[in-house]
Amino acid sequence: MAVDLKTKYLGLELKNPVVVAASPLSDKTANLKRLEEAGAAAVVLHSLFEEQIEHEAIELTEAQAYGAEFYAEHSNWYPELDDYKLGPKGYLEHIEEVKKALTIPVIASLNGTSKGGWLRYARLMQEAGADAMELNIYFVAADMDMTAEDVEQKYLDLVGAVKHELSIPVAVKVGPYFSSPGHMCKRIVDAGANGLVLFNRFLQPDIDLESLEISNKIELSTAAEMRLPMRWIAILYGRVNASLALTSGIHSATDMLKAIAAGADVGMVVSALYQQGFGFIGQVLQGMQEWLEEKEYVSIEQLRGAMSQQNCPDPAAFERGNYMKALTSYTATTSPLSGTAGNVANRTDRPRP
Repeated sequence: MAVDLKTKYLGLELKNPVVVAASPLSDKTANLKRLEEAGAAAVVLHSLFEEQIEHEAIELTEAQAYGAEFYAEHSNWYPELDDYKLGPKGYLEHIEEVKKALTIPVIASLNGTSKGGWLRYARLMQEAGADAMELNIYFVAADMDMTAEDVEQKYLDLVGAVKHELSIPVAVKVGPYFSSPGHMCKRIVDAGANGLVLFNRFLQPDIDLESLEISNKIELSTAAEMRLPMRWIAILYGRVNASLALTSGIHSATDMLKAIAAGADVGMVVSALYQQGFGFIGQVLQGMQEWLEEKEYVSIEQLRGAMSQQNCPDPAAFERGNYMKALTSYTATTSPLSGTAGNVANRTDRPRP
Protein backbone atom coordinates (compact mmCIF):
# COMPACT_ATOMS: atom_id res chain seq x y z
CA MET A 1 0.00 0.00 0.00
CA ALA A 2 1.42 3.38 -1.05
CA VAL A 3 2.30 5.89 1.63
CA ASP A 4 -0.06 8.88 1.77
CA LEU A 5 1.92 11.92 0.61
CA LYS A 6 -0.93 14.44 0.92
CA THR A 7 -0.19 17.68 2.74
CA LYS A 8 -1.78 21.05 3.35
CA TYR A 9 -0.21 24.40 2.49
CA LEU A 10 -1.90 27.79 3.06
CA GLY A 11 -5.11 25.90 3.66
CA LEU A 12 -4.86 24.26 0.23
CA GLU A 13 -5.09 20.47 0.00
CA LEU A 14 -2.09 19.20 -1.98
CA LYS A 15 -1.48 15.68 -3.30
CA ASN A 16 2.16 15.83 -2.22
CA PRO A 17 4.69 18.37 -0.85
CA VAL A 18 6.46 19.17 -4.15
CA VAL A 19 5.74 22.76 -5.21
CA VAL A 20 7.35 24.47 -8.19
CA ALA A 21 8.84 27.78 -7.01
CA ALA A 22 8.62 31.07 -8.91
CA SER A 23 10.84 31.15 -11.98
CA PRO A 24 10.76 31.86 -15.74
CA LEU A 25 9.55 28.26 -16.18
CA SER A 26 6.07 29.51 -15.31
CA ASP A 27 6.00 31.97 -18.22
CA LYS A 28 4.72 29.25 -20.53
CA THR A 29 1.47 27.43 -19.82
CA ALA A 30 2.84 24.39 -21.67
CA ASN A 31 5.65 24.14 -19.11
CA LEU A 32 3.21 24.25 -16.24
CA LYS A 33 1.06 21.52 -17.77
CA ARG A 34 4.14 19.31 -18.09
CA LEU A 35 5.09 20.03 -14.49
CA GLU A 36 1.61 19.04 -13.34
CA GLU A 37 1.83 15.84 -15.36
CA ALA A 38 5.22 15.15 -13.79
CA GLY A 39 3.60 15.25 -10.35
CA ALA A 40 3.90 18.82 -9.05
CA ALA A 41 1.28 19.55 -6.40
CA ALA A 42 1.16 23.33 -6.94
CA VAL A 43 2.98 26.05 -8.86
CA VAL A 44 4.10 29.56 -7.99
CA LEU A 45 4.10 31.93 -10.95
CA HIS A 46 7.03 34.27 -11.53
CA SER A 47 6.84 37.58 -9.67
CA LEU A 48 5.14 40.69 -10.95
CA PHE A 49 7.31 43.60 -9.83
CA GLU A 50 6.15 46.78 -8.15
CA GLU A 51 8.19 48.72 -10.72
CA GLN A 52 6.38 47.05 -13.62
CA ILE A 53 3.07 48.25 -12.30
CA GLU A 54 3.94 51.75 -11.18
CA HIS A 55 6.17 52.92 -14.01
CA GLU A 56 4.75 53.76 -17.38
CA ALA A 57 7.18 53.11 -20.21
CA ILE A 58 8.41 56.70 -20.38
CA GLU A 59 8.93 56.86 -16.62
CA LEU A 60 11.07 53.75 -16.59
CA THR A 61 13.02 55.01 -19.60
CA GLU A 62 13.77 58.20 -17.67
CA ALA A 63 14.84 56.13 -14.68
CA GLN A 64 17.23 54.20 -16.91
CA ALA A 65 18.72 57.37 -18.33
CA TYR A 66 19.05 59.22 -15.03
CA GLY A 67 22.70 59.62 -14.10
CA ALA A 68 23.96 57.86 -17.22
CA GLU A 69 25.80 60.97 -18.32
CA PHE A 70 27.77 60.87 -15.07
CA TYR A 71 28.32 57.17 -14.43
CA ALA A 72 28.05 54.55 -17.13
CA GLU A 73 27.27 51.81 -14.66
CA HIS A 74 23.98 53.52 -13.72
CA SER A 75 22.54 52.59 -17.09
CA ASN A 76 21.93 48.96 -16.17
CA TRP A 77 20.37 49.44 -12.75
CA TYR A 78 16.96 48.87 -14.32
CA PRO A 79 16.20 46.19 -16.91
CA GLU A 80 15.11 47.13 -20.40
CA LEU A 81 11.36 47.12 -20.89
CA ASP A 82 11.67 44.21 -23.29
CA ASP A 83 13.26 42.16 -20.50
CA TYR A 84 9.95 42.07 -18.64
CA LYS A 85 8.32 38.83 -19.80
CA LEU A 86 4.78 39.77 -18.84
CA GLY A 87 3.48 43.20 -17.95
CA PRO A 88 0.64 43.77 -15.47
CA LYS A 89 -2.17 43.15 -17.97
CA GLY A 90 -0.42 40.14 -19.48
CA TYR A 91 0.20 38.70 -16.00
CA LEU A 92 -3.52 38.76 -15.18
CA GLU A 93 -4.35 37.12 -18.49
CA HIS A 94 -1.69 34.49 -17.81
CA ILE A 95 -3.31 33.62 -14.47
CA GLU A 96 -6.66 33.13 -16.18
CA GLU A 97 -5.11 30.95 -18.88
CA VAL A 98 -3.14 28.83 -16.42
CA LYS A 99 -6.14 28.29 -14.16
CA LYS A 100 -8.11 26.90 -17.12
CA ALA A 101 -5.24 24.60 -18.10
CA LEU A 102 -4.31 23.18 -14.67
CA THR A 103 -6.14 21.33 -11.93
CA ILE A 104 -3.50 21.99 -9.23
CA PRO A 105 -3.40 25.23 -7.19
CA VAL A 106 -1.84 28.29 -8.84
CA ILE A 107 -0.08 30.77 -6.55
CA ALA A 108 0.52 34.29 -7.88
CA SER A 109 3.58 36.27 -6.81
CA LEU A 110 4.10 39.96 -6.09
CA ASN A 111 7.53 41.49 -5.60
CA GLY A 112 7.60 44.88 -3.93
CA THR A 113 9.00 46.93 -1.08
CA SER A 114 6.56 49.77 -0.45
CA LYS A 115 2.88 50.47 -0.02
CA GLY A 116 1.19 52.12 -2.98
CA GLY A 117 -1.40 51.97 -5.71
CA TRP A 118 0.31 48.92 -7.21
CA LEU A 119 -1.11 46.81 -4.39
CA ARG A 120 -4.53 46.83 -6.03
CA TYR A 121 -3.04 44.30 -8.42
CA ALA A 122 -3.06 41.81 -5.58
CA ARG A 123 -6.86 41.99 -5.68
CA LEU A 124 -6.88 41.78 -9.47
CA MET A 125 -4.74 38.63 -9.29
CA GLN A 126 -7.24 37.16 -6.88
CA GLU A 127 -10.08 38.05 -9.22
CA ALA A 128 -8.16 36.45 -12.11
CA GLY A 129 -8.31 33.15 -10.23
CA ALA A 130 -5.12 32.86 -8.15
CA ASP A 131 -5.58 30.38 -5.30
CA ALA A 132 -3.06 32.15 -3.07
CA MET A 133 -0.50 34.93 -3.11
CA GLU A 134 3.23 34.80 -2.44
CA LEU A 135 4.61 38.16 -1.40
CA ASN A 136 8.26 38.16 -2.39
CA ILE A 137 9.93 40.94 -0.41
CA TYR A 138 13.36 41.76 -1.82
CA PHE A 139 14.73 44.75 0.03
CA VAL A 140 18.33 45.71 0.74
CA ALA A 141 18.61 48.41 3.43
CA ALA A 142 21.25 50.54 1.72
CA ASP A 143 20.09 53.72 3.49
CA MET A 144 22.57 54.13 6.33
CA ASP A 145 20.05 56.14 8.34
CA MET A 146 17.47 53.35 8.26
CA THR A 147 17.38 51.44 11.53
CA ALA A 148 16.65 47.75 12.01
CA GLU A 149 13.29 48.75 13.45
CA ASP A 150 12.54 50.80 10.32
CA VAL A 151 13.35 47.84 8.08
CA GLU A 152 11.18 45.45 10.04
CA GLN A 153 8.27 47.89 10.12
CA LYS A 154 8.54 48.27 6.34
CA TYR A 155 8.00 44.52 5.98
CA LEU A 156 5.11 44.46 8.42
CA ASP A 157 3.34 47.42 6.81
CA LEU A 158 3.62 45.76 3.40
CA VAL A 159 2.26 42.43 4.64
CA GLY A 160 -0.66 44.20 6.29
CA ALA A 161 -1.40 46.19 3.14
CA VAL A 162 -1.46 43.09 0.92
CA LYS A 163 -3.65 41.16 3.37
CA HIS A 164 -6.06 44.09 3.41
CA GLU A 165 -6.59 43.64 -0.33
CA LEU A 166 -7.13 39.89 -0.30
CA SER A 167 -9.36 37.14 0.97
CA ILE A 168 -7.11 34.36 -0.40
CA PRO A 169 -4.18 33.17 1.76
CA VAL A 170 -0.86 35.03 1.65
CA ALA A 171 2.61 33.56 2.07
CA VAL A 172 5.57 35.86 2.68
CA LYS A 173 8.96 35.02 1.21
CA VAL A 174 11.65 36.62 3.33
CA GLY A 175 15.41 36.56 3.70
CA PRO A 176 17.35 35.37 6.76
CA TYR A 177 19.16 38.64 7.47
CA PHE A 178 17.38 39.82 10.59
CA SER A 179 18.91 40.11 14.04
CA SER A 180 16.27 37.72 15.34
CA PRO A 181 14.75 35.82 12.37
CA GLY A 182 12.41 33.80 14.57
CA HIS A 183 10.91 36.87 16.22
CA MET A 184 10.57 38.62 12.86
CA CYS A 185 8.78 35.61 11.38
CA LYS A 186 6.40 35.65 14.33
CA ARG A 187 5.68 39.34 13.75
CA ILE A 188 5.05 38.72 10.04
CA VAL A 189 2.52 36.04 10.94
CA ASP A 190 0.92 38.37 13.49
CA ALA A 191 0.66 40.99 10.71
CA GLY A 192 -1.54 38.59 8.74
CA ALA A 193 0.68 36.16 6.82
CA ASN A 194 -0.78 32.68 6.43
CA GLY A 195 2.56 31.16 5.49
CA LEU A 196 6.31 31.72 5.45
CA VAL A 197 8.64 30.81 2.59
CA LEU A 198 12.21 30.41 3.86
CA PHE A 199 14.38 31.86 2.47
CA ASN A 200 14.60 34.44 -0.27
CA ARG A 201 17.99 34.21 -1.99
CA PHE A 202 19.49 37.69 -2.06
CA LEU A 203 21.37 37.87 -5.33
CA GLN A 204 24.90 39.22 -5.05
CA PRO A 205 25.97 41.51 -7.92
CA ASP A 206 29.50 41.47 -9.25
CA ILE A 207 31.56 44.19 -10.98
CA ASP A 208 32.74 43.98 -14.58
CA LEU A 209 36.02 45.88 -14.54
CA GLU A 210 36.24 46.08 -18.34
CA SER A 211 32.93 47.87 -18.82
CA LEU A 212 32.70 49.31 -15.28
CA GLU A 213 29.16 48.01 -15.04
CA ILE A 214 27.31 45.92 -12.54
CA SER A 215 27.27 42.27 -13.55
CA ASN A 216 24.27 40.21 -12.46
CA LYS A 217 24.43 36.45 -12.80
CA ILE A 218 21.92 34.08 -11.26
CA GLU A 219 23.51 30.91 -9.98
CA LEU A 220 21.50 27.77 -9.36
CA SER A 221 21.25 26.55 -5.79
CA THR A 222 23.17 23.67 -4.25
CA ALA A 223 21.97 21.09 -1.74
CA ALA A 224 24.10 22.70 0.97
CA GLU A 225 21.96 25.84 0.80
CA MET A 226 18.96 24.09 2.31
CA ARG A 227 20.64 23.82 5.71
CA LEU A 228 19.89 27.43 6.69
CA PRO A 229 16.14 27.35 5.93
CA MET A 230 15.94 23.81 7.35
CA ARG A 231 17.37 25.01 10.66
CA TRP A 232 14.89 27.87 10.96
CA ILE A 233 11.92 25.75 9.93
CA ALA A 234 12.92 23.31 12.68
CA ILE A 235 12.94 26.24 15.11
CA LEU A 236 9.65 27.73 13.91
CA TYR A 237 7.67 24.49 13.61
CA GLY A 238 4.87 24.45 16.17
CA ARG A 239 5.73 27.95 17.36
CA VAL A 240 4.07 30.03 14.64
CA ASN A 241 0.52 29.62 13.40
CA ALA A 242 1.43 29.51 9.73
CA SER A 243 2.34 27.15 6.92
CA LEU A 244 6.05 26.64 6.34
CA ALA A 245 7.71 26.21 2.95
CA LEU A 246 11.38 25.44 2.43
CA THR A 247 12.93 26.86 -0.71
CA SER A 248 16.54 26.77 -2.00
CA GLY A 249 18.62 23.63 -2.06
CA ILE A 250 16.19 20.75 -2.58
CA HIS A 251 17.93 18.50 -5.12
CA SER A 252 16.79 15.00 -4.17
CA ALA A 253 14.16 12.92 -2.40
CA THR A 254 16.45 12.90 0.62
CA ASP A 255 16.46 16.69 0.71
CA MET A 256 12.66 16.79 0.55
CA LEU A 257 12.36 14.25 3.36
CA LYS A 258 14.74 16.32 5.50
CA ALA A 259 12.62 19.42 4.88
CA ILE A 260 9.50 17.57 6.03
CA ALA A 261 11.28 16.13 9.08
CA ALA A 262 12.31 19.65 10.07
CA GLY A 263 8.66 20.76 9.90
CA ALA A 264 8.05 22.07 6.39
CA ASP A 265 4.60 21.61 4.88
CA VAL A 266 6.06 21.77 1.36
CA GLY A 267 9.40 21.96 -0.39
CA MET A 268 9.82 24.30 -3.35
CA VAL A 269 12.02 23.35 -6.30
CA VAL A 270 13.43 25.14 -9.36
CA SER A 271 17.19 24.74 -9.73
CA ALA A 272 16.92 20.94 -9.81
CA LEU A 273 14.34 21.21 -12.60
CA TYR A 274 16.78 23.21 -14.70
CA GLN A 275 19.58 20.76 -13.98
CA GLN A 276 17.72 17.43 -14.11
CA GLY A 277 14.60 18.15 -16.14
CA PHE A 278 10.92 17.89 -15.26
CA GLY A 279 11.33 14.16 -14.55
CA PHE A 280 13.06 15.22 -11.33
CA ILE A 281 9.65 15.54 -9.67
CA GLY A 282 8.79 11.91 -10.34
CA GLN A 283 12.17 10.82 -9.01
CA VAL A 284 11.58 12.74 -5.79
CA LEU A 285 8.11 11.29 -5.30
CA GLN A 286 9.33 7.74 -5.95
CA GLY A 287 12.30 8.17 -3.64
CA MET A 288 10.08 9.51 -0.87
CA GLN A 289 7.64 6.62 -1.25
CA GLU A 290 10.41 4.03 -1.09
CA TRP A 291 12.07 5.53 1.99
CA LEU A 292 8.80 5.99 3.87
CA GLU A 293 7.67 2.46 3.05
CA GLU A 294 11.00 1.04 4.17
CA LYS A 295 10.66 2.90 7.49
CA GLU A 296 7.04 1.71 7.78
CA TYR A 297 5.41 5.13 7.68
CA VAL A 298 1.75 5.25 6.72
CA SER A 299 1.68 8.93 5.81
CA ILE A 300 4.07 11.81 5.42
CA GLU A 301 2.34 13.52 8.35
CA GLN A 302 4.03 11.02 10.67
CA LEU A 303 7.42 12.37 9.61
CA ARG A 304 6.58 16.08 9.70
CA GLY A 305 8.39 17.92 12.47
CA ALA A 306 10.09 14.77 13.80
CA MET A 307 13.41 16.65 13.84
CA SER A 308 12.04 20.02 14.90
CA GLN A 309 12.83 21.79 18.16
CA GLN A 310 9.20 21.97 19.25
CA ASN A 311 9.82 19.75 22.26
CA CYS A 312 13.21 21.19 23.13
CA PRO A 313 12.99 23.20 26.39
CA ASP A 314 15.89 25.49 25.48
CA PRO A 315 16.38 25.94 21.70
CA ALA A 316 19.31 28.33 22.18
CA ALA A 317 21.19 25.79 24.30
CA PHE A 318 20.36 23.07 21.77
CA GLU A 319 21.81 25.19 18.95
CA ARG A 320 24.90 26.03 21.00
CA GLY A 321 25.43 22.38 21.79
CA ASN A 322 25.21 21.41 18.14
CA TYR A 323 27.65 24.18 17.26
CA MET A 324 30.20 22.88 19.76
CA LYS A 325 29.66 19.29 18.64
CA ALA A 326 30.22 20.22 14.99
CA LEU A 327 33.47 22.03 15.73
CA THR A 328 34.89 19.35 17.99
CA SER A 329 33.95 16.61 15.50
CA TYR A 330 36.61 17.91 13.10
CA THR A 331 39.27 15.60 14.52
CA ALA A 332 42.62 14.35 13.35
CA THR A 333 40.93 11.53 11.45
CA THR A 334 38.91 13.96 9.34
CA SER A 335 41.49 16.69 8.93
CA PRO A 336 43.63 16.73 5.77
CA LEU A 337 46.47 17.80 8.09
CA SER A 338 46.26 14.54 10.04
CA GLY A 339 49.68 13.25 11.04
CA THR A 340 51.47 16.56 10.43
CA ALA A 341 52.93 19.08 12.84
CA GLY A 342 50.29 21.55 11.70
CA ASN A 343 47.36 19.41 12.75
CA VAL A 344 45.13 21.92 14.53
CA ALA A 345 42.97 19.12 15.92
CA ASN A 346 45.80 18.08 18.24
CA ARG A 347 47.06 21.51 19.21
CA THR A 348 46.50 22.60 22.80
CA ASP A 349 46.27 26.28 21.83
CA ARG A 350 43.44 25.94 19.33
CA PRO A 351 40.40 28.19 19.86
CA ARG A 352 37.64 26.75 21.96
CA PRO A 353 33.93 27.42 21.24
